[in-house]
Amino acid sequence: MTRILYVEDETFLAKIVKESLESRGFEVNLQEDGKTVLDAFRRYQPDICVLDIMLPHQDGLSLAREIKSVQPSMPILFLTAKTQAQDVVEGFKSGGNDYIRKPFSMEELILRIQNLITLTQSGQKNVPESQDLQIGVFRFHPLKQTLVHDAGEMALSHREAQLLLYLFEQREGIIERSQLLKSVWGDDSIFNSRNLDVYINKLRNYLSADAEVEIMTLKGVGYRFILPA
Repeated sequence: MTRILYVEDETFLAKIVKESLESRGFEVNLQEDGKTVLDAFRRYQPDICVLDIMLPHQDGLSLAREIKSVQPSMPILFLTAKTQAQDVVEGFKSGGNDYIRKPFSMEELILRIQNLITLTQSGQKNVPESQDLQIGVFRFHPLKQTLVHDAGEMALSHREAQLLLYLFEQREGIIERSQLLKSVWGDDSIFNSRNLDVYINKLRNYLSADAEVEIMTLKGVGYRFILPA
């Protein structure tokens, strides 16, 4: 049974969503105050966290950062009434994997929960047993979400690590943009496509210390991830 840590301070909405999720076979631990979440997370050990952004005492963005510091692979879905693109970007930067805007339907919420869990489990299964991948002069640790080279260790966000792992697994082949989006983000919407451009540029910047490592753009198709021979 999938265990959900659900954080929502709107009591009426929280009750409806909790009961709806439980009626569909999920186990739900509800928290209504930001200050109780981290303790509940450690005790409950959920499969996924569903966080409202606006909470008393501690907001969902800072909670996501702290949860990711404890368990980097934990999938996080944000619930938000905010509609500005920058607010959504801040959610992803803080470690969120997906978001859904209020008001939402239970069908959409459940589909996003299931999709995130599937993507996370698939990513964990694909991590080589060595858990330490050589990318040119870099060593990439997918589970720790770190990129290491002579200049030091860099902590990657969950999404950055997911994307780099996918590129590595498809190295030297043609990586179709739409398939990459579906595999890492869950769908190939215009918003996610723009996010992909941002994350590709971030990875290129991180990997720029090795001129032989290249994320090559294939116009109209996608990418190739080229590593030293």
